[in-house]
Amino acid sequence: MQSCEISGDSTDDPLSSGLRRKRQPRIVVIGAGLAGLSAAKALLESGFTDVTVLEATDRIGGRVQSVQLGHATFELGATWIHGSHGNPVYHLAEDNGLLEETTDGERSVGRISLYSKNGVAYHLTNNGQRIPKDVVEEFSDLYNEVYNLTQEFFQRGKPVNAESQNSVGVFTRDVVRKRVKADPDDTEAVKRLKLAMIQQYLKVESCESSSHSMDEVSLSEFGEWTEIPGAHHVIPCGFIKIVEILARSIPKSVIQLRKPVKCIHWNQSVSKEIERVADHNSDLPEENKGSNVFVECEDCEFIPADHVIVTVSLGVLKKRHESLFHPRLPEEKVMAIEKLGINTTDKIFLEFEEPFWSSECNSIQFVWEDEAESESLTYPEELWYKKICSFDVLYPPERYGHVLSGWICGEEALIMEKCDDETVAETCTEMLRKFTGNPNIPKPRRILRSSWGSNPYFRGSYSYTQVGSSGADVEKLAKPLPYTESSKAPPMQVMFSGEATHRKYYSTTHGAVLSGQREAARLIEMYQDLLQ
Repeated sequence: MQSCEISGDSTDDPLSSGLRRKRQPRIVVIGAGLAGLSAAKALLESGFTDVTVLEATDRIGGRVQSVQLGHATFELGATWIHGSHGNPVYHLAEDNGLLEETTDGERSVGRISLYSKNGVAYHLTNNGQRIPKDVVEEFSDLYNEVYNLTQEFFQRGKPVNAESQNSVGVFTRDVVRKRVKADPDDTEAVKRLKLAMIQQYLKVESCESSSHSMDEVSLSEFGEWTEIPGAHHVIPCGFIKIVEILARSIPKSVIQLRKPVKCIHWNQSVSKEIERVADHNSDLPEENKGSNVFVECEDCEFIPADHVIVTVSLGVLKKRHESLFHPRLPEEKVMAIEKLGINTTDKIFLEFEEPFWSSECNSIQFVWEDEAESESLTYPEELWYKKICSFDVLYPPERYGHVLSGWICGEEALIMEKCDDETVAETCTEMLRKFTGNPNIPKPRRILRSSWGSNPYFRGSYSYTQVGSSGADVEKLAKPLPYTESSKAPPMQVMFSGEATHRKYYSTTHGAVLSGQREAARLIEMYQDLLQ
């Protein structure tokens, strides 16, 4: 049984309500991902000197995780810089020479789900047949046309009819299905292929949205997510380089790894308890008494703070908000946490001795013909592999070798995470044999995969606006505590950052970076007289 410690490194005068005397505020940042590092970097560069970053895992980066295998770098987490014009992540990469080896094929100006825009996507059926290219192009044009319609409900304020259930998936499936069936030029066989392709495209969309199903994504809010203009980019040397650049100016002593947080005691909720502990602890510094916030760590250390910036994922907040905050969060914030969505998107990398795919193939898309009339994208546990939407060919092979990157999302991704490598490799190989019609495809020589859903420090990949939620819930999630309009307590004791707190750029790395800078800016403005 560990005895609890109360940190007291500071020797400055205490704060009670605001600044009693001019001294540096104690700021604790929880999480060393892009949001946490961006906040810490901005605070330190502005002159704050008492900043501590607590990271639960043994590494920095959060949902950025680049893994080096041989000469290649594989991204288990964030992969693309989405847009360039005004994107802080793009400018960090460009200014530091990280894009010099990015090939033209790794720059895409359209919607992105591939590692390369070069080549052709092969849409294969579970009967081992390739869907003709002209059929794929016709369907893709139709799907993208309907996708654009889903954006208009928010962007143009169009009313959502009851039939759609305010769901992107329900609306898309219904509209595309009706148009396919009404096409007088297609044979029944072609119509059936196109109807089956609806589900495959929605699986891809679910992976991009990190939802279990597009049925769960809000139609009325879908168009609020804002795309930054300019091309999307892959960083050949690894997205982790962005993390390292952010951390470069942060002293190593500021970041504490393997330091999970148990509870954030705010609004002086543990003052009496601290004073009780102080009676038995002669080493307790006087200035720690009456601190606004105490961060209780899993190792039993209590860290006093004036401000805490919480950057944990929405998934962690959903699972732990009742125990992570004392007193409990206001009902408005709890409702926002519960209404907003987050789920798991996982990658499965398979490395082969030689490619079994043609040189023009840039991806293998799995189309199950028996799903032509399906409504649901939920499968029995033993059929989890049916949620794998595709395998992308990593390009160029001179950099990566002969590697495919598979995509799976939702509850089926969690089932996949529970399987061992051998089972996943065997299952994927059997799928590839089935859909290509080639029974001689060998098992991969190596497999690498992510597990964002089952990791207790992430519990998901990134957020989306779930049916029943809105951008207003994102704003409520981001709002600092206590709410100043209902409290005379010192402001901004607990602040919230991370991709899920950015109304326009949720789910992105630039959203995470900007949210960290946003919270730092609040404190910089609050203490501008002190920092001058």
